[in-house]
Amino acid sequence: MMFTETTERMKLLSNERTVIIGAGAAGMMAGIFSANRGNETIILEKNKRPGRKLYITGKGRCNVCNNCNEKTVIANTPTNGKFLFSALNAFSPEDTIEFFEKHGCPLKTERGNRVFPVSDKAGDIVDTLLRTLKGSGCKTINTNAEDILIKDNQIYGVILADKTVIECDKLIIATGGKSYPLTGSTGDGYRFAEKAGHTITTLRPSLVPVETAEHTGYDSDGLLLKNVSVRLIDTFRKNKCIYNDFGEFELHRYGLSGAIIRSASAHMKNMENGRYKIEIDLKPALDEKTLDTRLLREINDKHNGVYSDVLSTLMPRALIKDFVKISEIPDNRKNSEITREERRRIIEKLKRIERTVTGFRPIEEAIVTSGGVCVKEIDPKTMQSKLVKGLYFAGEVIDVDCYTGGFNLQTAFSTGVLAAIS
Repeated sequence: MMFTETTERMKLLSNERTVIIGAGAAGMMAGIFSANRGNETIILEKNKRPGRKLYITGKGRCNVCNNCNEKTVIANTPTNGKFLFSALNAFSPEDTIEFFEKHGCPLKTERGNRVFPVSDKAGDIVDTLLRTLKGSGCKTINTNAEDILIKDNQIYGVILADKTVIECDKLIIATGGKSYPLTGSTGDGYRFAEKAGHTITTLRPSLVPVETAEHTGYDSDGLLLKNVSVRLIDTFRKNKCIYNDFGEFELHRYGLSGAIIRSASAHMKNMENGRYKIEIDLKPALDEKTLDTRLLREINDKHNGVYSDVLSTLMPRALIKDFVKISEIPDNRKNSEITREERRRIIEKLKRIERTVTGFRPIEEAIVTSGGVCVKEIDPKTMQSKLVKGLYFAGEVIDVDCYTGGFNLQTAFSTGVLAAIS
């Protein structure tokens, strides 16, 4: 469904005019709730199709929220979680679920209380928002906002790409961060906020792949590993494990990616080369004794074979060359010649492969941007700027970011609703 495109410049009505820059999750939700309150509401969106980032979330399935209470959302928001208290009270995860189901998009809850559309199609979430947006009476203009207009510390308009000025009483900046720039998140909101006198905290990628000192071979580049566990170790804190998870991730020549690696990245504060290590357990369901029993059985069953034949029963073939290198045992070593010490080494590496993190991948590859408009300069009870009257912020442009699991989208929805009803 394409949203209504119009170049008509609406005349000021007797009610307040609210302009929203950005038709992502926060912007569309803000548009719906603002228009439903009787305000003349206009969304400015530079993409021909709004919600482009929503289409790629949850691997195209859209993890729309987490089926949990407000405290759990805050607990899963490592950056300024308490700032969200009023926003989550205004629009909770329960409200999100009710909103989409009420408007014709049935949802389901999966492992980790992650909520997805029953159809497993992110497009159904976008279509529901667009359909509801259209029904609310909110207008949309397919154009780029070039600048904002401020007079006497009060917002009064927006300059469009063609230099047209749209006057407004309220302005909500919902432009997103800098991650995935092809979806339109190019950092425009930071520029507008700085013009209004706001501080932009340091921007860095979050929920992002990581680069490692150890590189995989061509065979395993892009390999998806399922049912593995990882431990994130901070060597600056006496090798303390600061995060662990179970699930799937990907091997790449540059390092590691995938769901549990992106989640781990959110815990890497003050990134320094060599500070963080990731320990990978390829067989988390088996303890060392059970694994040794299995390994012995495979060696005996393939007594006349070679080491690589045994490994083929324990891992994907694409990983064998890398594991042979890690275990430091020749791949053509006869199984009958594998020593007890070598067997111990195999088990040790199956249970713990170490990768030293050297840095994050570029912010353009991140799911969300950490950093943004300083929360100390935003009223958490309204999302209004403390510096400029009538200026509001919603979504990823604010210095708030969460772990994976639907929490970031919930933050976008909640702050968008609170800004609109305020």
